[in-house]
Amino acid sequence: MSALLQVEGLVKTFPAGGPPWRRRRVHAVSGVDLVVGEGRTLGLVGESGSGKSTLGRCILGLDRPDSGRVLFEGADLAAMSRIERARFRRRVQPVMQDPYGSLDPRWPVGRSVREALDVHRIGTPHDRDQRVRELFDRVGLNPSLASRLPQHLSGGQRQRVGIAAALTTEPDLIVADEPVSALDVSVQAQVLNLFADLQRDLGVAAVFIAHDLGVVEHVSDDVAVMYLGRVVESGPAGEVLSRPQHPYTRALVEAIPHPDPRRRARHQPLPGEIPSPVDPPPGCAFHPRCALVREDCRRERPVLTLVRGGSSVACPVVVQHPLPSPDPAHPIESGRTTCPPQT
Repeated sequence: MSALLQVEGLVKTFPAGGPPWRRRRVHAVSGVDLVVGEGRTLGLVGESGSGKSTLGRCILGLDRPDSGRVLFEGADLAAMSRIERARFRRRVQPVMQDPYGSLDPRWPVGRSVREALDVHRIGTPHDRDQRVRELFDRVGLNPSLASRLPQHLSGGQRQRVGIAAALTTEPDLIVADEPVSALDVSVQAQVLNLFADLQRDLGVAAVFIAHDLGVVEHVSDDVAVMYLGRVVESGPAGEVLSRPQHPYTRALVEAIPHPDPRRRARHQPLPGEIPSPVDPPPGCAFHPRCALVREDCRRERPVLTLVRGGSSVACPVVVQHPLPSPDPAHPIESGRTTCPPQT
């Protein structure tokens, strides 16, 4: 598998305000390394404030990192010329969280989908109109909806329009930032099935950002779990989700809703709250909430270390003594699955 996207040692902070003698910064992303292979989907998971969206914006080139690199097919995004960056924007497209805010309320949605074709001067005017109709059909929308304004569509329809707009330039990579979090559960399943179908049929790679492991399990080949700006576990989706090694990943897996009431009774929520990114804890960022904490966890920042099954985990305790599967009957075994159709 060749790497389409590589993130190396990426750091991004933001000013937090305050008086000049006490300048503080929000540590949004702290030394993240990631790889996305051609045609594969990486699920990027973590609580709100873990740095997922900031990392996504850096990958898209919308935010410039303080240090580290974003490489697309080996080319450093920060060193690209204007022409190279224009090609990059054509080949890497976003799908935003808010399907309404990402569309111009004054334009028919068909015009929003066609905009990238006009900007990049792809095809003739007739070809562009035909491409818009094809894309609406591809994402399960009647092409007649192209003449409607965004406010006249449902949330699920607007998100499908956003996906169609992302596919307009035939990208190699889509960065989807919480694309289903604003949708009803039944509509989420439809959109997730659409993402899985597009990846299978078109072979487009994706970074799928979400806070819910129960969402990314349906579309991801690989998973990276973030906590307070750092990746604490990564690897093949089936391995990470069925045999989570980091205590934080395990807590997220155990929080996935399950129909068996006995499993719900065994779930113990994490104690405490996620620390402030303005003043992150020293050593392992998770140590104030971790049941396995030991003294070196409070001093030394752990590095991702390969363990069984191809997963990497940033926890020296688990590296020495891998954790057993949380439940042999856990339903997540193979990573990507398909949501049941909604009736």
